[in-house]
Amino acid sequence: MLKYYGLTFLPWITLAVVADIDDRAGAAAGLAVALAVLVLQRRSGQPWGAQILECSTAVYMAALTAFAVSAPDAGILKYGAALAIGWLAVTAWGGLAIGRPFTEGIARRDVTAEVAATGLFRSIVTVIAVVWATGFTLTAIALACVQHWAPHQTALLIAVKVAGFAVPAVFTARYPEAARKRHFAEHGIDEAAYEQAR
Repeated sequence: MLKYYGLTFLPWITLAVVADIDDRAGAAAGLAVALAVLVLQRRSGQPWGAQILECSTAVYMAALTAFAVSAPDAGILKYGAALAIGWLAVTAWGGLAIGRPFTEGIARRDVTAEVAATGLFRSIVTVIAVVWATGFTLTAIALACVQHWAPHQTALLIAVKVAGFAVPAVFTARYPEAARKRHFAEHGIDEAAYEQAR
């Protein structure tokens, strides 16, 4: 599952790296990667419903590119990192609010339709989405503070960005197995027998 998250977040990583040199170039590079990811996902057969975050990313990158080109000296661009992560937070919380966590589409790629129809699967992807949404929110706030009071502290900015993605990623890698084992133990399900039956 983590490889899909890596691909999904590649436009944001591109934006973060290139925007440190130039806002317009960063936005354009992020948009190019976002569109490439969408094309790649569609060619691999992924439905639009499984690409909530990818579509949201492309919209943000297009809007940011247009704004950065038309108003390159706008003061709000100095908060670019916080705005980008804030957009991810809005997307994640919005998906949860309408009952479509962005994590569901990603997680469905690794499970059968039968597994995806279970309450356990739904619970796991929802918890993971909440963790990502919370991580995005806290990271956006932290980045806004750093960009306001210590904008030249590049190492601190990078550390906040890395932590903002690393903590939810580690949780995402570990939580599903732990949740499944806990669910089996609570319901008296023999895990080995379950795996053989699948």
